[in-house]
Amino acid sequence: MKIIYFTHSLRSCWNHGNAHFVRGVLRELAAAGHQVRALEPENPWSVQNLVADHGQDGFAPFFDAYPELAFETYPDEPDLTALTDGADLVLVHEWNEPSLVNALGGLRGRGARFTLLFHDTHHRMASEPDAMRRYRLDDYDGVLAFGASLAEAYGRLGWGRRAFVWHEAADTRLFRPPADEGERHGLVWIGNWGDDERSDELRRFLLRPAAAAGASLDVYGVRYPADALAELSRHGARHHGWLANPRAPEVYARHLATVHVPRRLYVESLPGIPTIRVFEALACGAPLLSAPWEDSEGLFEPGRDFLVANDEAEMTTHMRAVQHDPELRRKLARNGLAAIRARHTCRHRADELLGFVAELSASQIESATA
Repeated sequence: MKIIYFTHSLRSCWNHGNAHFVRGVLRELAAAGHQVRALEPENPWSVQNLVADHGQDGFAPFFDAYPELAFETYPDEPDLTALTDGADLVLVHEWNEPSLVNALGGLRGRGARFTLLFHDTHHRMASEPDAMRRYRLDDYDGVLAFGASLAEAYGRLGWGRRAFVWHEAADTRLFRPPADEGERHGLVWIGNWGDDERSDELRRFLLRPAAAAGASLDVYGVRYPADALAELSRHGARHHGWLANPRAPEVYARHLATVHVPRRLYVESLPGIPTIRVFEALACGAPLLSAPWEDSEGLFEPGRDFLVANDEAEMTTHMRAVQHDPELRRKLARNGLAAIRARHTCRHRADELLGFVAELSASQIESATA
């Protein structure tokens, strides 16, 4: 099968967590024998910021970790007919410009023979519905939603069984426990400060508990304004800036545990959707502590695969525990890793994707012969 993925960027993961999953899935599809082609704009904003911060050297971790993946860029007014020539499956990420999304839909509506899927991995369907209306998806064959609550939102718009739940997952060719266990110290959090979507939660479930527990805390990520950096410093946390995602496994391997602090909208409006970091940390055998999060889809076993803190005091207790109880750390690492390997790898998601395409094909054949 010839598969084309229109992404914001494959080469840059600067404030672009969706690149993690896309890289892993495309690698699995290629390993399964499919012809995979990733397309991105010539100069998307994630690339612009990465180059501004780190120059061309910022791309080296991607090229080193994914030698089998290639990307192509296209101009502002691409020839979509030529770009999709011979494609069996075309996937379009929601970070693309509406003009591109709509043009690909128009191409499909005019008789292009590929299956066309819209891949949504954001909360904008709940938080910015007016912005999402700019995307004209009438001629798309289906939607890939990264959680059931998001798929249900599409269902209310009439997508029904063509809105598929396609969770993110860990690229276990990259994210795995260290081959040689070395010394571990303190806690780590990898994530962006962003637009105050979880600033209060970071204070209550990361900064203050770590300080109260006497745990050293390393923080990686971008989009930290000056006041956020000052707040990290006041709590004794060390900020290290952007971390290339392929380097995350070695960072997890140096720390006792990590923390999951979901954005408020995923807790309140789109429950059941964890961040990609949950899958990746557990795949590395990193003990995980989580702020309140309702695992409404039963992806994991909270309390067994990771610990959940319902308030600041409980998070402080958990942080003390993982610092001083090696057996607790071993159990969490073992259980979390087993959950990933059983059902949450990019290989699982590649198989799911092919199943969705087969289901759509069967449905279209049934409709044509009815």
